[in-house]
Amino acid sequence: MTTEDPHPREKQRGPVTLRRGRSDEETTTDQRLLDSRGPSDWVHTDPWRVLRIQAEFVEGFGALAEVPRAVTVFGSARTKREDPEYGTGRKIGAALAAAGFATITGGGPGTMEAVNRGASEAGGLSVGLGIELPFEQGLNPWVDLGVNFRYFFARKTMFIKYSQAFICLPGGFGTLDELFEALTLVQTKKVTKFPVVLFGRDYWSGLYDWLRDSVHAAGKIGEKDLALLHLTDDVDDAVRVVEEAYQAWIDTH
Repeated sequence: MTTEDPHPREKQRGPVTLRRGRSDEETTTDQRLLDSRGPSDWVHTDPWRVLRIQAEFVEGFGALAEVPRAVTVFGSARTKREDPEYGTGRKIGAALAAAGFATITGGGPGTMEAVNRGASEAGGLSVGLGIELPFEQGLNPWVDLGVNFRYFFARKTMFIKYSQAFICLPGGFGTLDELFEALTLVQTKKVTKFPVVLFGRDYWSGLYDWLRDSVHAAGKIGEKDLALLHLTDDVDDAVRVVEEAYQAWIDTH
């Protein structure tokens, strides 16, 4: 019968303690850092990714810290310039600029470009938060202040942190993802009153009806949750909702 050693051999790797077989390392961390020989796959390991993630938050916070009150507008990257939705996007960007709001989009083409264009042409601040994708698209030419991200969750934080409202034009999975993330954060009170405008009744009414007739009817969400969404086809109405919510926030702060 053997008794386990109460003080097994160990090795410190910074704040990490390695014991028993895990302590058998031939080199130290700084030795591996300073050695230029060997494979470069270390840049893809999880600890290194943490630093990249940290850098994205630092860069994002630094770039956007002085952005004035702003509204994020989502919409499809596939919208063509001749599509009426493109013209609507330009009108919304211009209207937000006239109301004194900076406009934030995902920085891509289509509806995002239209909104950035409308804001920039109207003299407002046009912000684009891009994302690294397998199919490169880059920031559209109407972005005045752009930040590119590797990670969706870092980018999502910036959309929420620096916006006073969301306006969702017709879009796909990306738009739906941001829409429901915002609704969840408001519902769980992670963020204060945060209006979400669904622009385009023909496009969004099916989703709204399903939420009301199925999700709400089954008791999965409450009446107040459903009221977080505002459907409209009118640019002035969308901006009014944003302005009223912002004024209500000012009055309580």
